Amino acid sequence: MSENEEKKVVSLAGARESKDKEKEKEKDKEEKHTEKTAPVVCSFCERPNHMVIKMIQGPGINICSECTMVCVQYFMLSDRIPTEEAKKVLDAFWNISKRT
Repeated sequence: MSENEEKKVVSLAGARESKDKEKEKEKDKEEKHTEKTAPVVCSFCERPNHMVIKMIQGPGINICSECTMVCVQYFMLSDRIPTEEAKKVLDAFWNISKRT
């Protein structure tokens, strides 16, 4: 995985404190090896990390920035009356997404 692609992936695997530090180090080694050999793929749209702006890795599931924004957009628009500020945020994101 290139340095640019590594910056696109945010891993939540280290967010929890592990009781056994040795097991955590071993797990990190395995994850790094896996990251180097295979692209990270969004669990929702199946796009690899090199085709999206950002990718968030969770325990056994990944979500890209585009799928995250679809969810955010759904929640913002579900009341059917979006605010002007919400419209600006959504427009700004989708314009950035179209350029990449």
